[in-house]
Amino acid sequence: MSKTDFFSKVYEVVKTIPAGRVTTYGLIATKLGTTLSARTVGWALNACHNDSSIPSHRVVNRKGYLTGKNHFKGFDLMRQLLENEGIIVDDDRVIDFEKKLWKP
Repeated sequence: MSKTDFFSKVYEVVKTIPAGRVTTYGLIATKLGTTLSARTVGWALNACHNDSSIPSHRVVNRKGYLTGKNHFKGFDLMRQLLENEGIIVDDDRVIDFEKKLWKP
């Protein structure tokens, strides 16, 4: 599978994350059958932040931290987008992470 194909598959999964929920890089990788590719999922999401049709702000690390926040344009944009959907973030971590976690 080429990098472009993999990135496209990542985007397809991310588009299905419901508003008000989050998932992880690892869960997306597992869904795609590439359990050890969480970092590559992150690279795919870093490449798509200008595409508003891909809700990349809903993807966090396995502990609920907003590790991708520096790749968004605008100060604290990832947190703001999550909070607009009702997700509470404190110190760059999703509060009630287990309750907000969506498993693809």
